[in-house]
Amino acid sequence: MNRDGQDERGRRGGQESPEDGIRAVSPREAGADADADTQARLSALRRDINAVDEELLTLLNRRAELSVRVGECKRSGGRSLAVFQPRREREILDGLHRRNEAMGGMLPHQAVEHVWREIFSSSRALQQSVRVAFLGPEGTFSHLAALECLGHSADMRPVDDFHTVFREVADARCELGLIPLENTLHGTVGQNFDLFAEHAVHIVGEHYSRITHCLMSAEADLGLVRRVYSHPQPLGQCAGWLRAHLPGAPLLPEESTATAARRAAGEAGAAAIGHPGLAAMLGLHVLAAPLEDASGNWTRFVLIAPGGPEAATVRTASDLPDQGLKTSLLFTVPHRPGALAAVLDVLARGGVNMTKLESRPLRGAAWQYVFFVDIGCDLLRPVHQDTMNALTAACQSVRVLGVYPQSEPH
Repeated sequence: MNRDGQDERGRRGGQESPEDGIRAVSPREAGADADADTQARLSALRRDINAVDEELLTLLNRRAELSVRVGECKRSGGRSLAVFQPRREREILDGLHRRNEAMGGMLPHQAVEHVWREIFSSSRALQQSVRVAFLGPEGTFSHLAALECLGHSADMRPVDDFHTVFREVADARCELGLIPLENTLHGTVGQNFDLFAEHAVHIVGEHYSRITHCLMSAEADLGLVRRVYSHPQPLGQCAGWLRAHLPGAPLLPEESTATAARRAAGEAGAAAIGHPGLAAMLGLHVLAAPLEDASGNWTRFVLIAPGGPEAATVRTASDLPDQGLKTSLLFTVPHRPGALAAVLDVLARGGVNMTKLESRPLRGAAWQYVFFVDIGCDLLRPVHQDTMNALTAACQSVRVLGVYPQSEPH
């Protein structure tokens, strides 16, 4: 105590005097000790992560070696088996989802699927280059859907129109093509149903892609935006947001969202509406998202491969059961009352679920139609042989477009 009756340590800001024999730790020093402890724990955790990464890399390279051997085995067997095997990939993903759930894994199923789709993509590329035709230019919704579905190791080939997508695949210049068939807001893409009747291709898979829009610009501030470019459809889908946030900005149509984004990238005061992935691809700022007035906008894409109905799908004893499979057909019926009803009755009696029915004008035959139908099973399995026979008898013509794993929006 000093002569004023105060503890000398209190007067010196809480520090111990030398004669106390114990030195107090200041708040700054205590904080430094805590930081050092945190850094030590972080360093230990990062060493563990580095060790896990090395294990992962070793295992991924081991998997890649096995994938190359699978390709060699296919070629040595004398059969021309496609590199893209959607049933096998779906089987792997379903198994991973079950195991992830059983072990209480922290990663959501969608994250696991995204990682493995890139693994599949690189494995396919090691076996053979997979060329994929899609409606370009790069950065369109078709391009981004193809990347979601097939990964970044696929050889993406943008083309000018859907007819060229079909022709590139039918003529075997591309192993696969991706085309949109229907959208939850705008209905079917009728032209693409017609193109199936003109080209020897078949469906090997499907993919649902969520259509979401953002406002992208080279400008970093929404207040600097003076005009907005996009395809007319996204401009319409985002009309409410545009009226509320950019009421005076001219809305300028372009042939695609990708073209609009590239134009906005080079103009001061310009912005574009398109997929957030397009903004990332071009290094543009995302000023606002999502913009669409109605949620739940999904597009169903299908993957097409060369070959007519005889090349629909390779079947083995290890095929997946009916659950999770879809058959797509084209058929025509006699031009008489009740002909279509007879076909629907065949499907009903066979106990198979029809999930889509689309009619298109039959070219060269006025007022007659070709029908596109999706059925929720593998209609070519022996258990459905009676149904398939009855369907063939009820129709003028039947063409199996493909049997493939059914996908779901997620």
